[in-house]
Amino acid sequence: MIVVRTPFRISFVGGGTDLPYFFEKYGGCVLSMAFQKYSYLSLHKGFHDRQSDIKYSRTETVKSIDEIQHPIIREVFGMYDINGVDFASAADIPSGTGLASSSAFTCGLLRLCDAYTGRTRSQLDIAEAACDVEINRLGEPIGKQDQYGCALPGLKKIEFATDGKVTASPVLLDDKAGSRVQDSLLMVYCGGSRSASKMLTEQQKHVTSSEQLNANLQEMAQQARDLTKVIATDPDVLGEYLRDGWERKKRLSPHVSNAEIDALYDRALAAGARGGKLLGAGGAGFLLLHAPGNRDAVREALAGEKVDTVKMDMAGTTVIYNDQDALDVA
Repeated sequence: MIVVRTPFRISFVGGGTDLPYFFEKYGGCVLSMAFQKYSYLSLHKGFHDRQSDIKYSRTETVKSIDEIQHPIIREVFGMYDINGVDFASAADIPSGTGLASSSAFTCGLLRLCDAYTGRTRSQLDIAEAACDVEINRLGEPIGKQDQYGCALPGLKKIEFATDGKVTASPVLLDDKAGSRVQDSLLMVYCGGSRSASKMLTEQQKHVTSSEQLNANLQEMAQQARDLTKVIATDPDVLGEYLRDGWERKKRLSPHVSNAEIDALYDRALAAGARGGKLLGAGGAGFLLLHAPGNRDAVREALAGEKVDTVKMDMAGTTVIYNDQDALDVA
């Protein structure tokens, strides 16, 4: 059996500037962090040579790759010509909650199939391959930040050039700054799930028809670059960037937030949070809060809600268990 673990990601600022319609014209930038909530995928050779048992939120038993209903699994298994296997997935957090679960799944599946077939490549290559699967092969109207955010460890600045090139640079924090950032963060579950593709398609319609919203996104990309320069020496400034970025993000679509999310956010601010934002495309999922020195007070003010702390992941997508020789199963 082979088991791969892939972190989910938190996007601090710059979300939306990673979409091709925008960065191919203006360039984009996101400050992203992999954190310790994970997607787990396992694979081992099945009993039947030409039958696969595939378990995720549903169970499929198929005799050919073309029969697989899950589009990402069907596409990736087809790329590797994998059949006659038992596959299973599990995750710490539900899908559709703004933490890049789809891209974490895709990155993990590519890493898993690499290990199964004896292939080795970098996490950067995994991220780019995941972009190819989701955007080019499956036609999802999404951006490129999630794949790099999940495949690569830690905190990083991800730049999107107008020619399509993606550059991911680690943002190094010393122990004091790293602890300050992590010890100041909370995630609050707002409930529900949504289709990122639908939300992003709607946002694109708004942005492409408005010069003001285009300028707003350009400023969000610059915020990511600016925060990258100062977070190591002044980690407490993160809240201000989150707060301003959240206000800018809400301008992109009337469906990014709602009354319940706004009420949670206001409660957190009243209790001492410096800023925050809804993670992902918007509409549902997790509210990220930054409360340096006031995290316990904010947590108390949100009693009754599902609240969790945040810790950085420093491994990225990785094989955590492998007891199979690829030569025996290929």
